Amino acid sequence: MVGLLPETNGAAETDVLLDAWDFRGRPAARSSTGRWGAAAMILVAELNERLTTLGIAVNLVTYLTGTMHVGNAEAANVVTNFMGASFMLCLLGGFVADSFLGRYLTIAIFTAVQASGVTILTISTAAPGLRPPACTGNIGSAECARATGAQLGVLYLALYLTALGTGGLKSSVSGFGSDQFDETDAGERNQMMRFFNWFFFFISLGSLLAVTVLVYVQDNLGRPWGYGACAASIAAGLVVFLAGTRRYRFKKLAGSPLTQIAAVIVAAWRKRRLELPTDPAMLYDIDVGKVAAAEEGSTKKSKLKQRLPHTDQFRFLDHAAINEDPAAEASKWRLATLTDVEEVKTVARMLPIWATTIMFWTVYAQMTTFSVSQATTMDRRVGASFQIPAGSLTVFFVGSILLTVPVYDRLIVPVARRLSGNPHGLTPLQRIGVGLALSAVAMAGAALTEVRRLRVARDAAVPAGAVVPMSVFWLIPQFFLVGAGEAFTYIGQLDFFLRECPKGMKTMSTGLFLSTLSLGFFVSSALVAAVHRVTGDRHAWIADDLNKGRLDLFYWLLAALCLANLLVYLVAARWYKYKAGRAGADGSVNGVEMADAEPVFH
Repeated sequence: MVGLLPETNGAAETDVLLDAWDFRGRPAARSSTGRWGAAAMILVAELNERLTTLGIAVNLVTYLTGTMHVGNAEAANVVTNFMGASFMLCLLGGFVADSFLGRYLTIAIFTAVQASGVTILTISTAAPGLRPPACTGNIGSAECARATGAQLGVLYLALYLTALGTGGLKSSVSGFGSDQFDETDAGERNQMMRFFNWFFFFISLGSLLAVTVLVYVQDNLGRPWGYGACAASIAAGLVVFLAGTRRYRFKKLAGSPLTQIAAVIVAAWRKRRLELPTDPAMLYDIDVGKVAAAEEGSTKKSKLKQRLPHTDQFRFLDHAAINEDPAAEASKWRLATLTDVEEVKTVARMLPIWATTIMFWTVYAQMTTFSVSQATTMDRRVGASFQIPAGSLTVFFVGSILLTVPVYDRLIVPVARRLSGNPHGLTPLQRIGVGLALSAVAMAGAALTEVRRLRVARDAAVPAGAVVPMSVFWLIPQFFLVGAGEAFTYIGQLDFFLRECPKGMKTMSTGLFLSTLSLGFFVSSALVAAVHRVTGDRHAWIADDLNKGRLDLFYWLLAALCLANLLVYLVAARWYKYKAGRAGADGSVNGVEMADAEPVFH
């Protein structure tokens, strides 16, 4: 597959890059470092990470209920908490990469952590003492003992070590891949645009292999073989990543933007009683020439920035740039440049969009939890002998993503371009809006399917644990709609957060984007816990025996929440202004901030 990647231009080039160095600490030579030779190694590492993480998560709920003997609601929350922690730890990984280790070491170290977690998980599934005896009755009965605290403790240790490794790796891998291309060179800038297309393709390919090959191995050869394959995969990814060391371009540490954000807020609060000047030119700002001269030849943290024009939003933060004593050298916690203030304002403007995209990932969480639980109760036979593993139903989810991306590029973009005049078809915010709308439709469809499943189970008087005489293919629409929604939402978010963020905050912006996934999983856990507490055991919506529950009502609740969230999102998206120089919703150029153009990731 790597051989199909675009080839690097082989023309002899002797120039070096001023903002990157090679593995020996020398300025990186353009001809012998970076570009597709290096990016291919990074893509393989991401492929194996996705294969490993999803290979664990997509079928984990059946392991928890079938082997560890926990209830459906608790099992769903274990899965969503695991996935939520994986993405939330991206913020920690981004902070470590920006402030201390750099992206290369962060990826290498956290990949090793992930490999250790998956190894422990493999051992926990293979060792008889680390799981309870096989069930001979219903879950919760004396014949079906729940896993002990020690057994669950080992399982959780393995899962959260894996989550820690995943978070550190994912926070830096896309940014490190983009570091292999020089944005000041037109040819390499175009290659970077193609890199992100391939990046999303490799994520989808890893997902496809996880929900087909790995799930089949887990269900038919055993969990130790399936999770052992995950451990071997992530270890192989680490080896391939390290093999590319001599070809990588390494960028200077930018420092953590979280410190900058905190410093601006503290400085603004300290000078909140001072009167703002009527002319923004009176506010303190950077002297670009002086900074460039001071940092010339330095291999330490690079703080060279492009000046940003003043904006009128969030004027309170302008207090941080009031210079009380020009003769004195003030601390950054007392005085910030106007450019630093404007960068913080940019992040603040993105927060409403960030908050309203969380709900999509709450819906996404249902595809790896309750939709899989539904599949276990239904007729999964294909032909006379083959039975589809319940976890493999997500192949329709992944297939929908792979189908939606080319349909969008080949059909939707040309039509939208003609209608709106926007050369990219839909703007990132419009793409996200389409994804949010599809999530609401998906949950309404899931509710209707569950109503039918419950009716069939009731009419056939299906006993506990027996198969409902209804084809599992009835679940395909909900998987397909959420998959199509992810293709719109994920790429729209990636484009929005990386393109709109300040130049020095890419890693933090990636973490901010991935934190929406994390919070979506945590919101799912909170909703499940709240619904389970309110509906109780007698009229439980989420029962251990789904045929006695009302999962359809839970899906209707999610559909209503998605619709309300979509309305709030539309207000936030209408309020948001793109950076200057970037096409807005109507194809015109609008915005509040000057910035270098960066690629759109279709």
